[in-house]
Amino acid sequence: MSDIEVKGAKILFELPFGLTITETQVNMWIVMAVVAALCIWLTHGMKVRPTSKRQIVAELLVKTVSNFVRNNMGERFAKRYTPYIAALFTLALGSSWLSLIGMYAPTGDLNTTAGWAIVTFVLITYYKIRTNGILKYMKGFTEPIFLMTPMNIIGEFATPVSMALRMFGNVASGTIISSLVYAALAWLNQVVFGWLPGFLGEWAQSFPILQFGIPAILSIYFDVFSGILQAFIFCMLTMLYIKAAAETD
Repeated sequence: MSDIEVKGAKILFELPFGLTITETQVNMWIVMAVVAALCIWLTHGMKVRPTSKRQIVAELLVKTVSNFVRNNMGERFAKRYTPYIAALFTLALGSSWLSLIGMYAPTGDLNTTAGWAIVTFVLITYYKIRTNGILKYMKGFTEPIFLMTPMNIIGEFATPVSMALRMFGNVASGTIISSLVYAALAWLNQVVFGWLPGFLGEWAQSFPILQFGIPAILSIYFDVFSGILQAFIFCMLTMLYIKAAAETD
């Protein structure tokens, strides 16, 4: 096991041909396994008429997500994109919440959020070409005048870049801020209690009295609330961009 760092994620194993397995990959597979297991458990033994609380919860979740997608994308896309939006939201939320148990959050790695953003960008481009045709799509880069072509191209690719950086930046910054505050409180604990003599001073300095409370509050905001908010925003942008691309004339 190596201590090499790559984009915030520790390399756990080095494979032949320069390939590596990082914390991001392992933790994301853990999240996917948990989500898959939860889905299997909720949908196991389902009947036409729900007879168990487990099936009622499963149907409620499906109905909530379906209504959410339908209200934002319309009936046309509800059935097609409900699974995709549900998968995006649960994976993003589960990845961010891993930090609550001291594990590395895959959403704190730009590779993760960039991958999701690229998939969304491919869907956006597909609907733009399908709606307008390849020639009109290409012509759109030259409007309103040909000199705007470079700016229009940059603007087109700014969509996945902004989506990826938005979630990555919020998760990574939350982790950094929490770590800095925790380290600062450890230093303050040494300063405040360092003047105590003998064993009492050593015990007070070694016991992180000032590190209780504030880090927990920050964790609730950055890991819980911000995790939900960023997952919601990413899904909302995905739905709105795809819908706008499909309706482009």
